[in-house]
Amino acid sequence: MAAKTVVLLTVPGPEGDREVRLTSPDKVYFPERGITKRQVVEYYLAVAEPMTRVLLDRPTNLKRYPDGVDGEPFFAKRLPKGAPEWVRTARVTFPSGRTADTFAPSEPAAIAWAANMGTLDFHPWPVRAADTDRPDELRIDLDPQPGTDFADAVAVAAVLHEVLDEAGLVGWPKTSGGRGIHVFARIRPEWSFIEVRRAVIAIARRVCGRVPERATVDWWKEERGERVFLDYNQAARDRTIASAWSVRGLPRATVSMPVTWETLPDVAPEDFDVLTVPALLERDGDAHAGMDDAVGGIETALEWFAADERDRGLGELPYPPEYPKMPGEPMRVQPSRARAGRDDAG
Repeated sequence: MAAKTVVLLTVPGPEGDREVRLTSPDKVYFPERGITKRQVVEYYLAVAEPMTRVLLDRPTNLKRYPDGVDGEPFFAKRLPKGAPEWVRTARVTFPSGRTADTFAPSEPAAIAWAANMGTLDFHPWPVRAADTDRPDELRIDLDPQPGTDFADAVAVAAVLHEVLDEAGLVGWPKTSGGRGIHVFARIRPEWSFIEVRRAVIAIARRVCGRVPERATVDWWKEERGERVFLDYNQAARDRTIASAWSVRGLPRATVSMPVTWETLPDVAPEDFDVLTVPALLERDGDAHAGMDDAVGGIETALEWFAADERDRGLGELPYPPEYPKMPGEPMRVQPSRARAGRDDAG
């Protein structure tokens, strides 16, 4: 049997150089473009500075593709065995009440180590290790439904930008790596997951009220139509979004790329991939470099939620199916099934 190829990488960091093992460097991860595991790890080293800022001390789920994008991926919500002692963790609590010690990177070498373990997407929680019950980041996922595309998401994102400004929040957009757009806003870690989710619901409802023909918060797919879904449940505990700079498990090896509001209307998501992004970062810098300095609060958005509940009868919305029944949540039943049940009862 041939010896397994191992390359030792020296990765600088805040506590000095780390040695990271790169195994099977020539294994092809993206067959359509011939991109290898070595190229993926080298990509992550090239974007290590801004990506470390994004992930710093955040509990992070790892979406691993040990056999490349043609294989079966899986999420690692607990730190994989065999991690070096310098790879940090954070204790998180799931909706079920169970806990886990999750990967929480603090330096570039930790990202390189995870990439060597077959990680493509890094999915950080919106919290820091110091307080994993209070988010410091509000996130909104704009998900184009069948019949819509990235251009539709851009149009809805422009309205979201206006609403965030009115809420006193600074939004930072990025491509999802696919057809969608993610918008993040830094907030003070003073509110619970439930409160932050309600703030997202209130903001999303305001967007939908202005462009009802383009945007929806309807949880059930049968009600969304050809509109962009503002996925408020990505703000629920243990729901995560691929980070900025993450490589997506798609044939072109696209990347979730930070952009500005000014450039968003003109970008093409497919232009950002493992091969192109390092040069773009070197040329243009990090579009989200100022994010940590723009911290806001959700007081206004929570006032909107309370007003919607009081004046319009609009309160909580359904949680994902794996969640326990939550306070104030409406029936978690697909509308067509609920109607069929009523008809049968009649």
